[in-house]
Amino acid sequence: MKMLATVWVSILLITFHSDNTHAQLNEKDYAIYVNALKKEAISEGFEQAFVEQTFSDITFYKRAVKADKNQPETKITLDTYLKTRVPDWKVQQAIELYRKHENALEKIGKEYGVQPRFIVALWGNESNFGKIMGNYDVISALSTLAYEGRREAFFKQQLFAALTILQQGHIQKDKFVGSWAGAMGQSQFIPTSFLTYAVDYDQDGKKDIWHNPVDVFASIANYLSKEGWNDNITWGRQVQIPQEFDLSLAGLAKSKMQSLSAWQALGVRRYDGSDLPNVDLQASLIMPDDENGRIYLVYSNFHTLMRWNRSTYFGSAVSYLADRIKKDL
Repeated sequence: MKMLATVWVSILLITFHSDNTHAQLNEKDYAIYVNALKKEAISEGFEQAFVEQTFSDITFYKRAVKADKNQPETKITLDTYLKTRVPDWKVQQAIELYRKHENALEKIGKEYGVQPRFIVALWGNESNFGKIMGNYDVISALSTLAYEGRREAFFKQQLFAALTILQQGHIQKDKFVGSWAGAMGQSQFIPTSFLTYAVDYDQDGKKDIWHNPVDVFASIANYLSKEGWNDNITWGRQVQIPQEFDLSLAGLAKSKMQSLSAWQALGVRRYDGSDLPNVDLQASLIMPDDENGRIYLVYSNFHTLMRWNRSTYFGSAVSYLADRIKKDL
C-alpha cells in the first residue's frame, strides 16, 4: 500500500506540474501542491499528526521563486569580489573571533584534521560569523521551490530531509529558518548536508548549527574532513604564467592536475617570480576570470572547497580570508 500511495502522489505531482508549466504560480495552486506533498511525506513514513502540524502555518514565498529564477550572473572580477567578501573589517572580526574561541577551535581542528583558520574562514563567508543566516521559514521556502518546479526533485529531497531534522528535535519549528533556498544556520548547510555532516559536539542531544558555536565549528570541520581535507597542506597559491602559455592546461578536472615540478617546467612561478616550492604536491591551475586576472595553483584542499560550493570565486574568498587570518594572527 505504501508503494502504491507513493506512486499515486508522484503521478499527481507530475500531472500538476505538467498542467501548470506555463501557468502563473499562485497561492491556490500552491495549496493544492502542498496537500500532495503532505500525502507524499506521510507515505515516506512521517506521522500524519507531525506532518499536519509542520505544514499548518506554511507560507507561499513569491520572493523565493523570484530569487531562484533571477539569480544574478557574475559580472564582477575576482578582485572586486574579494574586496566585497573579505574587507579588512571582516578580517579583523575573524581574528577577534578566532582568539575568542581559540581553545575550542584548536581542539576541534586537531580532532578533525582541519586547520582552524579554514573553519573560521568558512564561517565568515557563509554567514558573516552567524550574523546573516536568513529569515525564511525552511519548510515554506523548500515547498515553495518544489512547487515552482524548476528543480522539483532536488527541493523535495531537501524538504523531506528538513522534516527529518525537525522530527529528530535539533531545532524548534518557530526557529527553523534559513535562506530563500533552504540553507540553514551559521554554516548554511542545506538539509541533506545537515543530516550527513552536522555534529552534536557538546553532546546535548541537538546538532545546533544555529546557536551553538562548537556545533557550528565541528560541523564545518566534519564536512571538510569527510570530503578529504588534508591539514598537512594549504589550499594553493597565487602564481604567474609565461607568455604564450597553453591555456588549455588550466581547469579543475582531475585529469589536468600535475606535480609542482611539472608546472615549474612549464614556466609557472610564484606570484613574486620565484620558483615554486620543491615539494611533492599535485596541483590544478585555475583562472577564475581569465589569463589577465588572478591565477592560482590549487591543491586537493581547494577541490574539497569546491564540493562545499562550486564557485571558484567562493573558494578563492575562503582561501584568501584563511591566509589573512594566518598572516595577521
